[in-house]
Amino acid sequence: MLSDIEIAQAANMQPITEVAKKLDLNEEQIIPYGRYKAKIDHRLVHTLPQKGKMILVTAISPTPAGEGKTTTSVGLSDALCKMGKKSILCLREPSLGPVFGMKGGAAGGGYAQVVPMEDINLHFTGDLHAIGTANNLLAAMIDNSIQQGNPLNIDPRRITWKRCMDMNDRQLRFIVDGMGGKVNGTPREDGFDITVASEVMAIFCLATSIDDLKERLSKIVCAYTYDGQPVTAGQIGAAGAMTALLKDAIDPNLVQTLENNPAIIHGGPFANIAHGCNSVMATKLSMALADYVVTEAGFGADLGAEKFLDIKCRKAGIAPSAVVLVATVRALKSHGGVAKADLNTPNLEAVKKGIGNLGRHIENMKDQFGLPVVVAINAFPSDTEEEQKFVFDYCHEMGVPCALSEVFAKGGEGAMTLAQEVLNIMEDRPIQFAYELNQTLPEKVEAIAKKIYRADGVTYSAAAKKTLAELAALGYSDLPVCIAKTQYSFSDNANLLCVPTGFTMEVREVRLSAGAGFVVVICGSIMTMPGLPKKPAAVNIDVDNNGRITGLF
Repeated sequence: MLSDIEIAQAANMQPITEVAKKLDLNEEQIIPYGRYKAKIDHRLVHTLPQKGKMILVTAISPTPAGEGKTTTSVGLSDALCKMGKKSILCLREPSLGPVFGMKGGAAGGGYAQVVPMEDINLHFTGDLHAIGTANNLLAAMIDNSIQQGNPLNIDPRRITWKRCMDMNDRQLRFIVDGMGGKVNGTPREDGFDITVASEVMAIFCLATSIDDLKERLSKIVCAYTYDGQPVTAGQIGAAGAMTALLKDAIDPNLVQTLENNPAIIHGGPFANIAHGCNSVMATKLSMALADYVVTEAGFGADLGAEKFLDIKCRKAGIAPSAVVLVATVRALKSHGGVAKADLNTPNLEAVKKGIGNLGRHIENMKDQFGLPVVVAINAFPSDTEEEQKFVFDYCHEMGVPCALSEVFAKGGEGAMTLAQEVLNIMEDRPIQFAYELNQTLPEKVEAIAKKIYRADGVTYSAAAKKTLAELAALGYSDLPVCIAKTQYSFSDNANLLCVPTGFTMEVREVRLSAGAGFVVVICGSIMTMPGLPKKPAAVNIDVDNNGRITGLF
């Protein structure tokens, strides 16, 4: 059996100019990055009408068994193309942290992948490096302002802006810098976030033009003065230079699937610690270039889809016409209490125990948000007919269609039934948001906790309460909230699987993302700088003298 990278390396890729022609793009509208990658002039989004219908792919709560959300997205778009539809795939860019850590890449798998897979999963077109550099330019200018006489009266103890890097490195979560005497800066506590958790990434993914990008960057609140007033990137004088670093990155990236169908991959905030969606620019451009746009939200529907709907769709004025909820029999067994080593063993009782997780996600998408839903069972060879039939019957009882997805083994051909079910349920409906913007910040957090997670309530640390009060006094109460929590559970406790009840959400910290236009609410022990596992994926990755990479999944 071939590995993902072996399948990808055997792909018969078309020149990117040929892929662009399928979207009616000419050579003046794309900027090639070699033969198989290109950027699309972002300004097209302002000149082309948006005609496409959006299909959101999300999933049940993640497990070590994997759900295959990206793989399903790729295969579904390929299936729509096989049916003669003009479809485009629209995904997030991978972060190097998971690539070298534990989760893996974000280019799909088996015969439902985007290529060139190695490029996409590694440096791609350099967007994440540009975002990290813009983030760190602001950090450097903040400390330089203090060093050069501190004209803005910044309190070094209240600098909220962290440096970042695109790598999992727990050693950098909490550091002390500026050591070595006066000439080397002011000693202070500092820290790093992973690049995909930077507010610059969130701004990048929500901006609609270079002017909008610059304005949002200027609104970043990066520190506070000694008398408690916010200091912005605009006051520091960094917004223009940060925008200059991002001027090329803002153009969405065009690649192709294994079946030579177009895919746009752009932006990549994590969903457990950020808002988890590809860029608004990429989504709107895709809706202008194709009749159907298959996109995804990060992790489970309680995290990625909630933020996709409550933050991205609300701000961008877009809405999905259908939601695909991906589940696997293996993952349902995991939610039913089966250890990872035993997931290939038939166990209908465990599927029955774990099916409630799927049910709650269906209820959230269908009843809470009011959207049409179809369930995709991502098939594995270890599944039994009895187990799959139980899931089908359960979905029928829940009032939603269900289709088997075999895209890993068959590519687009394996999603033809799923594609037809999606087309059957598509309907333009207004999103029933989880909260209204005129509610207070605590009311918004409680709405998500109770409606989406089914928590009994919310508690706040003293620091979180203080920050919420300060944000209300500064006039930020009308912003949406972006909850950072574990992806493995509806709760903020990763060990509470399936459908936990009787728990309280614990808010540990609150951060303002004024430029992005939301407030980050950190629950439980979630980290904005992940660490590497005991055996990182990096130890298996190598490259030969011809530049051929091995071990990358």
